Order: sequence, then C-alpha cells, then structure tokens
Amino acid sequence: MNLADSAGARRDLADRLAAAGVLNDPALRRAVEEVPREAFLHPGVFLPGDDNQWIPKTAVGTDPQEWLAIAYSDQSLVTQLDGHLTADQTSEPVTGFPTSSSTLPETVLGMIQHLDLDDGNTVLELGTGTGYSSALMCHRLGADNVATVEVDLDVARRADAALEACGYSAWTVHGDGLTGYPRLAPYDRVIATMAVRRIPYGWVRQTRPGGTILATVGTWTYGTGLAKLTVREDGTAHGRIVARSSFMAARSQVDQYPTGDLAARAAYATSERTTRTPPQLLHDWTPAFFAQLAAPGVQLIRSLDDNGSSRTYLFDVDRESFAELTEASAEGEWNVRQGGPLALWDRIEETLTLWQANGQPGVEHVRLAVDERGHTYWIGNEKPDGPNGPAWTHRV
Repeated sequence: MNLADSAGARRDLADRLAAAGVLNDPALRRAVEEVPREAFLHPGVFLPGDDNQWIPKTAVGTDPQEWLAIAYSDQSLVTQLDGHLTADQTSEPVTGFPTSSSTLPETVLGMIQHLDLDDGNTVLELGTGTGYSSALMCHRLGADNVATVEVDLDVARRADAALEACGYSAWTVHGDGLTGYPRLAPYDRVIATMAVRRIPYGWVRQTRPGGTILATVGTWTYGTGLAKLTVREDGTAHGRIVARSSFMAARSQVDQYPTGDLAARAAYATSERTTRTPPQLLHDWTPAFFAQLAAPGVQLIRSLDDNGSSRTYLFDVDRESFAELTEASAEGEWNVRQGGPLALWDRIEETLTLWQANGQPGVEHVRLAVDERGHTYWIGNEKPDGPNGPAWTHRV
C-alpha cells in the first residue's frame, strides 16, 4: 500500500483529535498528518471477538480500505498476545492476554500534549510498543532528540524497523524501562507508556531540573492516574495526577493473580468484624485509585458463590495477607475476615472514609512528591509542596 493512500485518513484523524482537545500544537498536528499509523502495525493486529477471543487481522490478508479503517479507528489495537503471539502466526480466533498494543490515538496525543514540548527538547520514552508515539515525537523534535526503551526484544525490533522505514533513526533500545536509559541523560522530558506501581527514582535522576516526568501510576486495569511531575534542583520531583489513565503494567509488575482455591488462601483469619463500607465502591475508578494508595500491590478479585452471592477478596501475596468480604445478614453490612500481618481492609476502609469526608475528590485532586526514599501522596490543590492533611507514604 502506498502511504499516500492514507493521507486522507491521517487528516481525518487529526481533525478528530483536535475536536477532542488533545491536538492544540500545530507542530504535533503536522506529525499526525504525516506519520502513517498503519506502518507501525506490522505484522498485524488482534480485534476483540466473541467469548473473550481475539480475531487476527494482517495488512497482507485484509482489503486495503478495511485495513486503513482499522488502522485509523479510534481504539487501541492489540499487536501481541501472551508475550509472543502475533497476528501473522494464526488465521483463527484465539484467546490470550494482551501484552503489546498500539494505544488509542486520543490517549497517545493527550499524553504527548501534557509534555508541553518545546523545540530542541530531549525525550526519553519508556515502553516503545509499536513505535507510533516515538515517530510522532521524532517528527516534532528530530530523531536524535528521542530515545525509546522497550523490554520485549521482538517488539523493539519491529518498532525500530518501522521507525527506520519512515525515516526516523531514533535511539531505540532493548532494555528495562524501569531503569531508564542513563547513557543519554539528562532528558528534558520522560514519558512512560506503561503503568507502574511507583515512579522509579532513577527516572528523576535522569531528568534535567525543570524537566517533566509523565507516567501512569497504579497497576489495576482501572483506578489508575496519570502523574505529571516537575523535577527540582534538590533532586526531588513534585506534581499531581492530571487525569485518569489506563496502560498495560510494566512487564515485571504485571499482577500474578492467585490461582486455585481462593477460599484456601483465606482459611486462617486473625480478625473478623462487620463494615458498612461496601466493597462495591472498589468497582468505581476513583475509590479504586485511593484503595491502591492505601494498600499498594494489593490484588482485587471478585467471585460468585454457588448460590449467587458475591464475595470480594483482597490479596497481598508477597506479604501473605488477605481480606475477604461477604454480605452480612443485616442490611447494608458486610462481613470482613482478615489474615496476615497487614489488615488490608482496615487500611482501605480508613482511606475510603477519609476520601468521603473530604468530599469524594477526583483523582485530579491528588498531589504527589517523589524522592530517593519513595512517594508521598496527598489531597489538595492548595498545598503544592507537601500535605497538611491526609497523606499516604510509600517507602522503597
């Protein structure tokens, strides 16, 4: 397919992004209009099908107009399943867990716009993926000013080939994005296209004072937030959550959910009580975000008993702690059983109570500070340098 064939689709995409408010920079608009997204989808994509299956689609085996419609659709496009399977390796629908994708363009451009790029800025991107966002930043800043790190060797090779084919000789590196890329540091901007439990302090050290770090914090599939921080001369970084954001977790931080008999993992409780704080709150984005502040690393699992009643489990596997919540006989109450050294529901309930007492603020009201000892989060726009009320501190 001639890249000129997609020129109209690229202009239409730019129009939609501008209408969505995520494409205000004329230089970035030119990038969207000139960088072909389809060039970064080799060898193909998986589209969602019925019964949790994925339908493979490749450029070679798809009508050109249909392929363009897929490439410029307003959706994330899965490009790899289970850490190895690509769309050219199967012709039938398959099941699997997405491990690489071309992210929704509105999300990509929204994040790049949050970087507030200036001419001559140097950027470190963590999580190359297909290379499409790398190409947009190369177009905006020049390829020599962009370094991008990808943990999956095959994904990195495909992205590098696509970037080179489009004329962008960026610094494409195979490595662990959690360590950054010190070789070209310091950078003016650091952007992570993966979710992390915390901002690694190595990223702060690799960012120039006055520079920006942008990353999604939280590793649930929802209840996560986009953190934007400015690095200071004293080696700390301060900022806030600027929006909801959802990305695949960093490979080494993907939750390995407990398998087998969950009841067996919750067999030995050290305390039992009731609560009027419903676990259903954790179904919603903002309470889920605050729950992860209260108990970082906790895993949430919901199940149904044979009689149809719901059961909520919280596990911290590393610390051998759990909480189990079931409906109590009294209306509006839940039974809570907890075990292990961490009283997980106590922590989460206390945080949700504080959140409610503060007017149920959205994630955008959360500020954070990062130093070499860890993170501190707090609520409130009036205190940018540190908390004067409820705070959550996570030490390394």
